[in-house]
Amino acid sequence: MFQKILVSIDTSASSEKAFEEALILAKATGGSLMLVHVLSTDEEDAPKLPFSQILDFSQILDDRPLKVYLEQWDVYEKKGLALLKSRTDAAIEAGVVVEFSQPTGNAGRKICELARSWGADLIATGRRRNSTFKEMVLGSTSNYVMHHAPCAVLIASSVPKAE
Repeated sequence: MFQKILVSIDTSASSEKAFEEALILAKATGGSLMLVHVLSTDEEDAPKLPFSQILDFSQILDDRPLKVYLEQWDVYEKKGLALLKSRTDAAIEAGVVVEFSQPTGNAGRKICELARSWGADLIATGRRRNSTFKEMVLGSTSNYVMHHAPCAVLIASSVPKAE
């Protein structure tokens, strides 16, 4: 059934749920996982370019804002790798064959490209609950994946538990 499952990883609770579901499926079917964390400026915890300082003509020759941004990007990249490593370790501990990738770019496009080139049977991804306006303006990674994936898509949503 699902032998190659690509899992989109980020810091959201729905991403964690997608990973858990994919891990269960991989164990049940003897499948393998490809974990992907896309380095994207659209991600909530990604560093933002200091446009206000870049657009200030008097600061064009001052490269400090760019240096700070690059340092923040390095930290962001390392956090992504640490997240991938922890999920990789969990999959290995569960006896599932796993590999990972951390490309840079538009998350939806990169996920679909990797699924196509890796030959995924299923993409598991989380869904953030963005406002309709925010989703309309910025788009949604899960919506893009659902409409452009070369295979089946499992979209996990984390719903807060009632007390």
